[in-house]
Amino acid sequence: MNDEPVIEFRQVGLTYPGPPPVPALKPCDLTVGRGEFVTVVGPSGSGKSTFLNIVGLLDSPTSGNYLLDGLDTSALRDAERTALRGRRIGFVFQSFHLLPHRSALENVALALVYNGTPRGRRRADALEALERVGLGHRAASVPTRLSGGERQRVAIARALVARPSLLLCDEPTGNLDTVNARSVLALLEELHTDGMTVLVITHDPGVAELGARTVAIRDGVLREQIAAGKGEKR
Repeated sequence: MNDEPVIEFRQVGLTYPGPPPVPALKPCDLTVGRGEFVTVVGPSGSGKSTFLNIVGLLDSPTSGNYLLDGLDTSALRDAERTALRGRRIGFVFQSFHLLPHRSALENVALALVYNGTPRGRRRADALEALERVGLGHRAASVPTRLSGGERQRVAIARALVARPSLLLCDEPTGNLDTVNARSVLALLEELHTDGMTVLVITHDPGVAELGARTVAIRDGVLREQIAAGKGEKR
């Protein structure tokens, strides 16, 4: 079993060039172990998006070292970062980003085009991912025929299909009603129980409480981790 942390920040920070320079995320340390469920909270403009972009290998930090599955990403070229992102990170966004005229199966299978999965395997892998989120019976449906909760489940299946190390979710219930939100959150908890490493960025205290621990970001500062739902510092 691999005991290497999935995420390890070593004084990672990001400052946008000026004038004047803007420290969007101040140097910080963070470790997320394999199989953890961590939530990240903070007000608008706090640095959550910058944190997400660094974790997701969309932006490079300007200081420190970010290790993903033990690999120091700061030494990678852009093409290498893109390839690593495609293999190791599954993204789930507030907006589902599904192609409206493609079936659920086709939307999920498209994620495999970019990581080199042979064409002959894509359909079977995509169907397996849809079955994992409880939507195997909706594989032929297009997004306009699906509820919001079902569309988000398709998006989660797309994030899972490449078997990533990390499921990175940005406000995954932000566009859902209460019933569908509960369904999606129950799925995330189920995936975590099955061993998936889950990191959810949210402004919703109810969603934040689902994490085994919560990290708060304010004014670019990553705060003490607090016990989820208890408000107690660890």
